[in-house]
Amino acid sequence: MGRVISISNQKGGVGKSTTAINLAACLAERKKKVLVIDADPQGNTTTGFGIDKTTLSASVYQVLIGECEAEKAIIPLYQRGLFLMAADVNLAGAEIELLDFEDKESLLKENIVNIKDKYDFVLIDCPPSLNILTINALTAADTVMIPLQCEFYALEGLAQILHTIELIQESLNPELEIDGVVFTMYDTRNNLSLQVVKNVMEYFKDTDQYIYKSIIPKNVRLAEAPSYGIPINQYAPKSSGAVGYGRLADEVIKKEEKRNGGKKNRTKRGTRA
Repeated sequence: MGRVISISNQKGGVGKSTTAINLAACLAERKKKVLVIDADPQGNTTTGFGIDKTTLSASVYQVLIGECEAEKAIIPLYQRGLFLMAADVNLAGAEIELLDFEDKESLLKENIVNIKDKYDFVLIDCPPSLNILTINALTAADTVMIPLQCEFYALEGLAQILHTIELIQESLNPELEIDGVVFTMYDTRNNLSLQVVKNVMEYFKDTDQYIYKSIIPKNVRLAEAPSYGIPINQYAPKSSGAVGYGRLADEVIKKEEKRNGGKKNRTKRGTRA
């Protein structure tokens, strides 16, 4: 079965899109079949994969409003095993347009239920706010990955997303679980980064399985890669950013194998969804 992971934090600038792009690419590099769904109207994940948002014939928006089947909105990317359901400018108006839809919180879940098992992992990049798109992503997900920037307001953002997860569990998706916190933009020269990690580990002291051991460093190459439309494992494969996301991919795979009782997922890779 394909695991659906929402990459979410209501605070902006924490590395959600960077994590969606580079984790997906590193998972595909490890022979996993991965679908990335760009549910953020900013479309940074779409752009980061080198896709021109103005040329899309189908997107997440068309899927949500019922104009297109999910399978027809999926783009095979240049890396084997990697696929994208892209975002375009129309997604910004989806929150208003979806108000009159029945079961508007579950539209994404309903549209991917028949395709998710074609993939080992489905990663959903969420907007940096609590809106109907974020709610759809969390309702469709099995687990939530929380990128957490190593800066002063990190715990405040963490408290917000944890509260949101509780609300979704209570009303829309009782099986939703926390996949784990991923520390991003870690600066080894900054004592604050170390303090943030210590504070979060203390916060989860009784549930340390919620914290990924892989820490993503602050890295110039990671910042440069989106402008070239390629993930870090291709742009600068030996950089500290590539190593960090590679280790994170290994952890994600091991966690999934553990959930499956040690059995490796055998989803067939291919060039088409």
